[in-house]
Amino acid sequence: MSEFLEIQQSAYLANMELPKLGLVSFTFGNVSAADRKLGVFAIKPSGIPYAELSPKKMVIVDFEGKVVKGKLHPSSDTLTHAVLYKHWKNVNGIAHTHSLYATAWAQSQRDIPIYGTTHADHNTVDIPCAPPMNDEMVRGNYEYETGFQIINYFKQKKLKYEEVEMILIGNHAPFAWGQNAAKAVYNSAMLEYIAQLAYLTENIRADAMRLKDSLIKKHFERKHGPDSYYGQ
Repeated sequence: MSEFLEIQQSAYLANMELPKLGLVSFTFGNVSAADRKLGVFAIKPSGIPYAELSPKKMVIVDFEGKVVKGKLHPSSDTLTHAVLYKHWKNVNGIAHTHSLYATAWAQSQRDIPIYGTTHADHNTVDIPCAPPMNDEMVRGNYEYETGFQIINYFKQKKLKYEEVEMILIGNHAPFAWGQNAAKAVYNSAMLEYIAQLAYLTENIRADAMRLKDSLIKKHFERKHGPDSYYGQ
């Protein structure tokens, strides 16, 4: 039995959730699952229809972006995943989609404002939108530089990746991550839902007010705080 089977299975199941949740079209999108002890991650092969995927088709890559096992080419976004895994030690799953509303916000180069408690259940800040990369980065190793665009923007905004598990890349699309591949997909789905809510909110009321701090604190901490009481 392959030592990589567990993360291949995890990556496969997570990738199969993307079309089920309406987060991708055709062959867009990818999810990866990391094994920190082995220093590798499993990721969707590039350009393969979701219906044709299987656990064994998930490509094994190290944190430098080099293929360790697999006959298929890994996702074109593999180097972005590799950079994030290498520098963010508490991330074990990453998802990248071009979901409709989140991508529209990314194309507008806008943060998603925190308008309601659904947003506050997952973040205490606006969902950040990193600016488009400069021309030098675009002309360079594009996917590799995308990873650093995310990392550097978090440093600039003094955000913790363990607390804010999602970002928009200006003119591009969203990325999300978490403690495993399933959580990365969950965060991608919630990002899309929050993006849709924010869009509708601004269309209903152009001068909609930001959620007040007391409600932000209450809704986030009841799920994630030291005295959380949501769930079983």
